[in-house]
Amino acid sequence: MNLTTALPFKGRGFPQKHSATGTTIFTVMSALATQHNAINLSQGFPDFHIDEQLSRLLGEAARDGHNQYAPMAGLPLLRHGIANSFKTRYHVDIDPDSEITITPGATYAIYTAFTSILVPGDEVIVLEPAYDSYIPNIEMNGAKAVPVSLEAPDFHVDWNKVKDAITSRTKAIIVNTPHNPTGAIWNKNDWDLLADLVRDTDVIILSDEVYEQLVFDGEKHYSVLEHPELRQRSFALYSFGKVYNNTGWKIGYCIAPPAFTQAFRRIHQFLSFTVNTPAQYALAHHLANDNSVPVVTIMQQKRDYFLSLISQTPFTIFKPAKGSYFQIAGYERISDMPDMEFAQWLTKEHGVATIPVSAFYSNKKDDKLIRFCFAKKEETLDEAVERLKKLA
Repeated sequence: MNLTTALPFKGRGFPQKHSATGTTIFTVMSALATQHNAINLSQGFPDFHIDEQLSRLLGEAARDGHNQYAPMAGLPLLRHGIANSFKTRYHVDIDPDSEITITPGATYAIYTAFTSILVPGDEVIVLEPAYDSYIPNIEMNGAKAVPVSLEAPDFHVDWNKVKDAITSRTKAIIVNTPHNPTGAIWNKNDWDLLADLVRDTDVIILSDEVYEQLVFDGEKHYSVLEHPELRQRSFALYSFGKVYNNTGWKIGYCIAPPAFTQAFRRIHQFLSFTVNTPAQYALAHHLANDNSVPVVTIMQQKRDYFLSLISQTPFTIFKPAKGSYFQIAGYERISDMPDMEFAQWLTKEHGVATIPVSAFYSNKKDDKLIRFCFAKKEETLDEAVERLKKLA
């Protein structure tokens, strides 16, 4: 057959595995930013260089020949380094061989954790607004997401709503602290209340803690791993990208009890099997000899700087972010547009791209809020706010 005249494929089409449609809001807003030469405060990634030592270690690892498959669970050197770090920072003992798995990013780890536990008919409680991969991951496994809204403007958990959402079909609850997109954090009491709700159930916890080292104002990050009862029923999920400002390396990890880890690895070995070897070596050596300025110091300075700048605009800051890369702001003094329309207008007409918070709700709940990413160079933030001042 002449390939130039071949007819297009007319098969049965492709199955719709989840309810999300089109590309993600992050892709949409970043593309719009590029199209209109806007400053991109939408997608959550730093625009500054990583630590020079870490960059050098990556090159050395490749030059030293660490370019072939790493073990399926991850380099022992890196897994032991993670265990030592958690022992120092959280005073918890983790077995690096039976409880830690290195993954190609935390989003992958979330999907793999869901896939290791869910079957069609299961339900998963999702606290919204929520990172946009959660619900598609649940639905791709044939399960049903059960959204429960956090309480604005501080986005705390209404535990009575969570209790009411638990049924005999509830397989898991996914939580996120520090929280994307709101920057809210959990305290010890939140974990205790969650433990009370699931104590006599088989409900599994997925704890998305990718911003665990970005907690501001002297507050403490409380990890599910510090809660002896919950730890036994939890996958805890992490990202080196958020710790070392290298989101493009896509290296994360999962910490879970041995039986959970075995289930996780049964899926992982047939998805990616292994993860970027030179990057693992670089991270392992950097973790063991990290004398750089702590990421929390860098990001709190950026949050504080951004807050000082944004106060010169008509945006409303209801509460400073307590963690993460992100600050939520209201625009009620500027417009009554829906947040999606407002974010697009702001990008096109004023050259600053943000994310509408309704994108983080399954029902597109619109509280007239947008999310700024402040993990940027000062000159980036300066220029963005200069543009936003014109809204006054």
